[in-house]
Amino acid sequence: MTLPTHSLDDAVPAHRGDPISEQRAMARSAAVVDRGHRAVIAVPGEDRLSWLHLLLTQHVAELPEGAATESLVLDVQGRVLHHMGVAHVGDTVYLDTEAGELDDLLGYLRKMVFWSKVEPRDATAELAVLSVVGPDTAAVLAGAGVPVPDTGHAAPLDGGGFVRHTGTPGADAADVVVPRGEREAWFGRLTAAGARAAGSVAWEALRVESLAPRVGLDTDERTIPHETGWIGPAVHLTKGCYRGQETVARVANLGRPPRRLVLLLLDAGDEELPSAGDPVTSGGRPVGRVGSVVLHHELGPVALALVKRSVPVDAELLAGGAPARIDPDSVVSEDGAPPPGKAAQRGLR
Repeated sequence: MTLPTHSLDDAVPAHRGDPISEQRAMARSAAVVDRGHRAVIAVPGEDRLSWLHLLLTQHVAELPEGAATESLVLDVQGRVLHHMGVAHVGDTVYLDTEAGELDDLLGYLRKMVFWSKVEPRDATAELAVLSVVGPDTAAVLAGAGVPVPDTGHAAPLDGGGFVRHTGTPGADAADVVVPRGEREAWFGRLTAAGARAAGSVAWEALRVESLAPRVGLDTDERTIPHETGWIGPAVHLTKGCYRGQETVARVANLGRPPRRLVLLLLDAGDEELPSAGDPVTSGGRPVGRVGSVVLHHELGPVALALVKRSVPVDAELLAGGAPARIDPDSVVSEDGAPPPGKAAQRGLR
């Protein structure tokens, strides 16, 4: 079966020789991935926190120095336009996002400066993102002489850049954001400290397994944050005063989102894997759309999909032309109870 790829990651290596083994290293030890194609925006200036607080969905008005989180920018209807990682290091807030989002996001930020004392700029030529993933991440960072931040924290690197603890993909991961001219040297430093060299295909497989959506692949023009698991990690429900906040509050207080993000288990042979944007159907009726499609080292071919909330967990589906079923462990019940698979696991303990 052909490994799925997509053009968003063409600028970085898809693999380093064996993408399935690279996934196993991420799951069992540690691997490092070059994600230097991500765009980085720097926001210095004394008003940086209060100004960003009015524009982003996350509560950043009092974001301490050394804190890391994620956030969104919404349109006036509350639909997702941009997703970004956020790190407050020194006297600057750094936002990293998809390369294709840079022009629109930076343009929006610059239009909203007015009289605020901030100077948002494109820092992509200055900094590059490397990501270390796996249960041995802390040991790799320490072996490379890098600070090991706690969850939700970032720390500066000697010589420029910073390291940030991240929950994507999975709990054991860190972004090492380094001077772009030292990108290859840092990659070698991290592999010498015990991380296996890996490519974007392995990263994507673990991202999909962890149900971490990606703007442009797992979202469409109608996506709202409640559908994708971004409430909490990227959206703070008790803050207001940002574009689209009314929709966020209304859905949180009065109703449920029309769709939900799920993991589809695919029964696909050669050349039958669906592509992002393909319809998900049930009984011939469209009930959703396919997002990221990957070949997982344990689960086989899987995909993220946005499907109608009314679709039963045990429904027989088609994703593109491939038979598919929803992984019940990817569905959070409305009453807060664990998914059936998780409940069964707890019963065995």
